[in-house]
Amino acid sequence: MVQRVTKQIGGQELILETGKIGKQANGCVYAQLGGTSVIATVCASSEAREGLDFVPVTVEYNEKFYAAGKIPGGFVKREGRPKDKEILVSRLIDRPMRPLFESAFGREIQIVPTCVSIDGVNPPDILAVLAASAAVSISDIPFHGPVAGVRVGYLDGEYILNPTYSQMEKIQLEIVVAGTKDGFTMVEGGANEVSEEVMLGALEKAQGFITEMCLLQEELVKLAGKEKLPLVAVSSVLENAEAIRAEAVPLMQEACFQKGKMARGEAVKAVKRQIAEKYAGQLEDEAQSRLFNALFDDIQYDLLRSSILEKGLRIDGRGTEDIRPITCEVNVLPRPHGSALFTRGETQSLAVTTLGTAMDEQVYDDIEGDRSENFILHYNFPPYSVGEVGKLSTGRREIGHGNLARRSLAPMIPSRSEFPYTIRVVSEILESNGSSSQASTCGGCLSLLAAGVPMKKMVAGIAMGLITDGPQYKKYAILSDILGEEDHLGDMDFKVAGTRDGITGFQMDIKIAGVSMDIMRRALEQARRGRNHILDIMEKCISKPQPISPYAPKIDTMKIDVDKIGALIGPGGKNIKALCQQYNVTINTDDDGTVTIYGKTGASTDAAKAAVKGICEDPEPGTIYQGTVKSIKEFGAFIEILPGKEGLCHISKLSRSRIEKVTDVLHEGQVIPVKLLEVDKMGRLNLSYIDAIEGK
Repeated sequence: MVQRVTKQIGGQELILETGKIGKQANGCVYAQLGGTSVIATVCASSEAREGLDFVPVTVEYNEKFYAAGKIPGGFVKREGRPKDKEILVSRLIDRPMRPLFESAFGREIQIVPTCVSIDGVNPPDILAVLAASAAVSISDIPFHGPVAGVRVGYLDGEYILNPTYSQMEKIQLEIVVAGTKDGFTMVEGGANEVSEEVMLGALEKAQGFITEMCLLQEELVKLAGKEKLPLVAVSSVLENAEAIRAEAVPLMQEACFQKGKMARGEAVKAVKRQIAEKYAGQLEDEAQSRLFNALFDDIQYDLLRSSILEKGLRIDGRGTEDIRPITCEVNVLPRPHGSALFTRGETQSLAVTTLGTAMDEQVYDDIEGDRSENFILHYNFPPYSVGEVGKLSTGRREIGHGNLARRSLAPMIPSRSEFPYTIRVVSEILESNGSSSQASTCGGCLSLLAAGVPMKKMVAGIAMGLITDGPQYKKYAILSDILGEEDHLGDMDFKVAGTRDGITGFQMDIKIAGVSMDIMRRALEQARRGRNHILDIMEKCISKPQPISPYAPKIDTMKIDVDKIGALIGPGGKNIKALCQQYNVTINTDDDGTVTIYGKTGASTDAAKAAVKGICEDPEPGTIYQGTVKSIKEFGAFIEILPGKEGLCHISKLSRSRIEKVTDVLHEGQVIPVKLLEVDKMGRLNLSYIDAIEGK
């Protein structure tokens, strides 16, 4: 039976419908807003596993080109591996939903939201969040939802909920907020130097819409919800648990507070080995071994949190607001156009900037339309950065972290007209314990300046954490520059990047409900102080762009009359191709008359620019040119003063005294200074040898 619920949003009808399609999935919902539609399905495996300490859930958001009436570009006319955008939307759905599943369910869960129609007005990602949550909520899979999402924009002092594509091009702030009706759990977005108060206002604005959308999903659950499947009953408990805890806690108290990530890890392992040897017979059972490991995780969790809340002491000995030692270096690599090494504690990013031409821009073939970007940032997280063995690959985490760093730096990148290079930054994480995405933001900024990119302002980022004592939040601690262990054991982690004047990038995951605005306000203010501290250190290393590397391509721009574009290009591109080949450059022309010349050397770029100038400029009488003698006649010489423009220098204008033959003064190929005397009525150029005029 088909069931649907609807709600008016911004003058458009939002539809959530089930029972018509995808009926063999555990849950399927069709969502539509305007002309944008998403089908979301969820399925669970038939077999359950006992004792899982994680939720095996995957989200596979995908977009079909037919949704926009397009055929995929490229040789293969079929959608292939997930695009970066699809991976980012999958993470957007996954992060707020994952904590609301029960690990005791014990089954693999796959959520597949598919964009099947797009109108070019309403973005599909927020609709995908709603559809995915609704599909799980009506299914027989246990889920502590629903969740909903909303995009909040800020423009000219006003907040805009779910801005359209055209509005998104103008807004100063764009964040996506997701959560339950009890509070938001995830925030991600970017801004153009907005204040902390503007960010807080956006969060408050978002919660009302999220609550409405959660209530709408609950209406659909009442109409079409299935009875939930049972959780896997726990059939075993850890034997001698109290005795093990009593022996382990004093030893763990010392092990958990060793200096250095690797030392702490080894100390904890040593304690576990010591206790495990005593209970070796018991731990031969797989279930008992799993419960033993879980107990040690609980002990570590309790020790670290109580130390922070009761003593204000973190596992590496820092106070709550202390930031680890930071060092910055630039130009650490000899040949790349710009490089920097940013080290914060045990986290290290080698950021490298490469300058390219317009031909190097990243082209995206998306359902919203083709587009190109001249600023690219890639993030790599090799396994050796955490002392492990593994495959070198680019996964969802790498794409998500790179996107956050790129979004944080992008508002401070100069426009194409100001700096006509394509810019690529690569962050290689060489060591990691704490936020490597924010290390990439800081290192990326340093490498951009080292490469000569005239950034509007410097950008730094910091990762923050929150530890609370429970739902009442009588005690809480806000942590600056969190470690990996603090991220794992904390109640909230959020990353804030920006300049001294405002926020440019923001990402937050909350693991508890109902974090107050007062806590958020204090956390953002503490993050601002930390950001400024990092900027102080970065500015001592480099504070303004360095000269562009001699190994970088030379790019120059000029303006020509629009009606001269045809002359420059020539029939079938003949003229511009010849110039590119002659000077070993690439020349691009825009419809507004902007000509951009890309050369491997400064000399080739300058020569090509002079040639373009010659083709596109009209000869001016009285101007002196360096002309090339093209041919010699009895009555004078034809001299090329600009590419494709020749004039006659009569024999009488070659010398102040009478000469017998032109060859007494000139020869073909000779370059001489000539003055343009006039352009006659027939457009012919009359020249004079400048040496003759000056009596030389």
